[in-house]
Amino acid sequence: MPQDSSGKAAGAIFIKRVKKVSGGHHGGAWKIAYADFVTAMMAFFLLLWLLNAVTQEQLEGISNYFAPAAPAATTSGAGGVLGGQTVAVDGSQSNAKSTPSVSLALPPPKSGLGGEESESKPKSEEKETDPDKVSEEALKKKEEDQFEKAKDELRQALQSIPNAATMSKSLLVDNTPEGLRIQIVDQEGLPMFQSGGSEPLPRARELLKLVAQVIQTLPQKIAISGHTDSVRFGTGTSYGNWELSSDRANATRRTLLELNVPIERIDRVVGKADTEPLLKEDPANARNRRLSVILLRATGEGGSINIQDLNKLSAPKVDDAPARRIDITGRGAKK
Repeated sequence: MPQDSSGKAAGAIFIKRVKKVSGGHHGGAWKIAYADFVTAMMAFFLLLWLLNAVTQEQLEGISNYFAPAAPAATTSGAGGVLGGQTVAVDGSQSNAKSTPSVSLALPPPKSGLGGEESESKPKSEEKETDPDKVSEEALKKKEEDQFEKAKDELRQALQSIPNAATMSKSLLVDNTPEGLRIQIVDQEGLPMFQSGGSEPLPRARELLKLVAQVIQTLPQKIAISGHTDSVRFGTGTSYGNWELSSDRANATRRTLLELNVPIERIDRVVGKADTEPLLKEDPANARNRRLSVILLRATGEGGSINIQDLNKLSAPKVDDAPARRIDITGRGAKK
């Protein structure tokens, strides 16, 4: 035991050591703040889910419940719990100090979980019809009606001419993607042109009168083409089916002009020789020799068929003489 200078025992010495701890948990305050944050987020997402799960009618009902848009139908009270109004004999009177009610228009909800799509779409969302498209479709339908009527009138006009049964086989009318096609075709023993010649015979001119009458009553432009069979000209000449088909198409153009078809109605005149036979399996057949007049689609507006005009046509005088084969010098025998 330690002793002092006099030899007596000294008192005990106690050393107090303070243990220092850095940091700490700072208590539980942060847990309360975090719990409030999580609760708020849960409430927020629950609100979003509810807004997405209800219909527009339900949303409007909730909105009107908290902010009535109109007074009640009864004569006592107002839309809410008096709503700051006083009751009188004749009905409710507004208090000047009362706060006016406000109606909030909510946007329509999108379809989601539990949501219902509105049965009728708003007018602004309805598919609008393009006026240009409607006009184009109307013009197409009108043109189709014109073509169909023209076909019927031509067939009726053919019945009034002599030898209608025979001549009707020489006039073909059909509706093609290019337009209404009218064809004047040869038959065995009943040609429309002299062999190797380009000028139409009287029977062909009479059929062209019918065609000209239809052209004048319709607004479309026309395309004229000449066609031949596959029989070649004799050797020693440069004149062939190409020249012959072109000359016949051009002669048809001149005939239509003589029949008062305006020159501005003619779009093109071409010769196609034997490249487009009517009877592909028999390219040498007489029916491959023909004229084609096409009323082109989408090249005119208005116009109508007048049956009285067609009936005014004089009855064609059909030449029933048998066809002759003539030999043109330098061209050989050509039907």
